[in-house]
Amino acid sequence: MSAATRHERIMRGAAKSAGFYRKNVHLFARDYLHLNLHLFQQVLLVMMDWCISFVFIACRGLGKTYLCAVFCVIRCILYPGTTICVASGTRGQATVVLEKIMNELKPKSRELAAEIDDKQVKIGSTIGQIGFHNGSLIKIVTAGESARSNRANILVIDEYRLVSKDVIDTILRKFLTNPRTPGYLRKDKYKHLKEYNKTLYLSSAFFKDHWSYTRALDNFKFMLDDRRRYFVCGLPYHLALQEEMQFPEVIADEMMESDFNEVKFKMEMEAEFYGDADGTFFDFNSISKNRRIEYPMLHDRLAAKVGNNQKLRIQPKKNGEKRILSADIALMSSKKNKNDASAIFINQLIPSKSGRYSSNIVYCDAVEGLHTEDQALIIRRLFHEYSCDYLALDCIGVGMAVFDALVRDIVDPETGDIYPALSCCNDSTMADRCTSRGAEKAIWAIKGSAALNSECAVLLREGFRSGKIRLLITEYDAELLFGDTVKGFSNLDISEKLAVQMPYIHTTLLINELVNLQHEDTSGKIKVFEKSGMRKDRYSSLSYNFYVATQLEAKMNRRNEAGDSINKFLFKAPKIK
Repeated sequence: MSAATRHERIMRGAAKSAGFYRKNVHLFARDYLHLNLHLFQQVLLVMMDWCISFVFIACRGLGKTYLCAVFCVIRCILYPGTTICVASGTRGQATVVLEKIMNELKPKSRELAAEIDDKQVKIGSTIGQIGFHNGSLIKIVTAGESARSNRANILVIDEYRLVSKDVIDTILRKFLTNPRTPGYLRKDKYKHLKEYNKTLYLSSAFFKDHWSYTRALDNFKFMLDDRRRYFVCGLPYHLALQEEMQFPEVIADEMMESDFNEVKFKMEMEAEFYGDADGTFFDFNSISKNRRIEYPMLHDRLAAKVGNNQKLRIQPKKNGEKRILSADIALMSSKKNKNDASAIFINQLIPSKSGRYSSNIVYCDAVEGLHTEDQALIIRRLFHEYSCDYLALDCIGVGMAVFDALVRDIVDPETGDIYPALSCCNDSTMADRCTSRGAEKAIWAIKGSAALNSECAVLLREGFRSGKIRLLITEYDAELLFGDTVKGFSNLDISEKLAVQMPYIHTTLLINELVNLQHEDTSGKIKVFEKSGMRKDRYSSLSYNFYVATQLEAKMNRRNEAGDSINKFLFKAPKIK
């Protein structure tokens, strides 16, 4: 047999093998990379290879980054000269793809080791790439302006929800200008084999008002069209349990933790985008659009954990500013009764030039299972630290005991400070319970009735719709913000980080309560109530707070109008002879 004939046979065999494995990438992973993938991983791998737009919403622990690494390796081997760019919200997250290739995939496959050109492997803080002998390349790119000059055949965006849509549309997707064009495509008989560039979006779920949800929805719509190569898939933790990639005991322990975040669990473990259902009294979009406050006002004990950073400390009052602390009181621990916890909000009321006020909810917290004296101390301490002007207090049932503690002097056992008694400002009968002469009239006693509760609910809803209420940004955005602007935050231990982030987390839990509330309209009055097993203590506290804010605003406007009227009578144009 001549050398030419032998070469032709080898090339025909290689072509057959390449053609077979290009049609069956899941088998290539088994035969060439020696991987024993789960069935769902094999299906996803095939869809990654077939689609031009692929969205994978995965729970934590399902191995989406690992599967992405497998796909990148397969494409680079089977399609010589392929360039793959991997981007992420953080450069470290994108680098994980390269680390998995070198540390997990390469040791299992001598064939893969032979394909990789070690001279072109660079994984560091400033550069990240893996080169192949056949001209293929996997490289890390920064999701920002500095990445503009890159070109790729495949774009992988890991944790794409953390990347700005504008960056993806104007920079990253512009990488995909030219498809791979091997020489055989110049022949007419191979024209049908033309290749398309593709984009892979990988992430956990997020909020429904975020662009990442729209991207998933678009892929779903296009997936129904047989003429388009689009795909979207969301896989929750139940699959991870079935495939023994997670353990039920670990999930159960997480759900039993005292700081368990139901919203975060839905998004990160159930692969479910979070938002309201149709017909809810409080719609998610109108609330979420108002999450615009970047930094909370942390009291001294929390601010000290981040070096008393000026952005996070309690700010001096501005001209005309009022501050309202609100508390919905409960005594039972949530371990026994999920519906009971005392919720506290601090509202920074800022006046505009037109005399209107905007409510900025700069701090929120919740306490469980404390005695009335302890709750009164916490409330009084915060009232003093934040220089509050009014205290909206639930005075029905157990709240009355806290009221009675607040109308007396309170001694702080930790500091020895004496907080003077506060009196009631809106109910003379309640004010009579305060026997301390000259006590500051600051407590706005809330005694819920059908009419008042209905008014509070409607006012709160309209406050969100009109943009008069502003909330803290999400805890996810805050963590990214802190990493850039709050010195020392990254050095805190997990418990300290959590303590600093709690105002953001409580804001998310507030929204969870609001969008899950049910309501009924009886004789023109709205009755809001929680679903079985859920809470509404944060809703109640915030609704009282905003109700008081609207009353103060109306009172101030009446006072200004009265002043204007008096001025009209006091001054008149002089007579000129």
